[in-house]
Amino acid sequence: MTIQRVASKWAKTKILLKNKGLASYVPATRLYSLETLEDMLNTHALVYIKPDRGTYGIGVMSVEQLHSQTADTDETTDASYMLRYDHKTEVFTSLESLHKTLSALFQGKDYLVQQGIHLLRHKDRPFDLRVLTQKSPSGQWVSTGIIGRVAAKNKIITNHHSGGVVHHYKPLMLEHMTAEEAGNIRRELNTLGVNVASQMQKTYPNLKEIGLDVAIDDRWNIWILEVNTKPALFPFKKFFKDPSIYKQVEKYANAYGRNLSSKKKTKKTG
Repeated sequence: MTIQRVASKWAKTKILLKNKGLASYVPATRLYSLETLEDMLNTHALVYIKPDRGTYGIGVMSVEQLHSQTADTDETTDASYMLRYDHKTEVFTSLESLHKTLSALFQGKDYLVQQGIHLLRHKDRPFDLRVLTQKSPSGQWVSTGIIGRVAAKNKIITNHHSGGVVHHYKPLMLEHMTAEEAGNIRRELNTLGVNVASQMQKTYPNLKEIGLDVAIDDRWNIWILEVNTKPALFPFKKFFKDPSIYKQVEKYANAYGRNLSSKKKTKKTG
């Protein structure tokens, strides 16, 4: 059974924007160019720059526009631009010099510019959420789990491969809101996962699973950062103490052809 995978973030973004109900969850996102970068920074003080095709958060950068004020007045002087990637931070006094550095980092690959979202934080580190949505054996889309991902120190991304740490949804959210409010957001996220998967399936009929990366900002708005069509399932196995959560994930995955059980048996028998 074929499980469809979609590599291009831009292609997936355009599909979501076709649905008015989902478009409001999508941060402003455009293909990278110097003109686009300038336009986006005129509207958003913070933007993220990410490869159109790529995994594990590799190549993701952020640019923040900085303004300084004169000592005697409140007048704003010329802007500078802070670029962050990996553990590095560089400041540029012009967009042109920033663009030159970015172009070298791109190595000829296509990149996107996305409106920056100021994430909720845990112990002064930003975190986002991963919503896992799968096809059930009866063919219905079901959101089967939500985990939080907290960025490593001085990192701008939360991905496990970049040192991000998995956390339970509820304790993270309870640092910022009541249990009732966290429950309401969880229900919205579960519904959002199903609606995104259904929208994506219109173009990619063999889609069987998605990992929806979402940000919650300080006003509790929900933002879709990315749709992954080959989501990692191991965090749901390793992290949740309740085995029934991963059992459902595994049952659905095996039903649509991911074959998690057979892989495990193969490892045991050598």
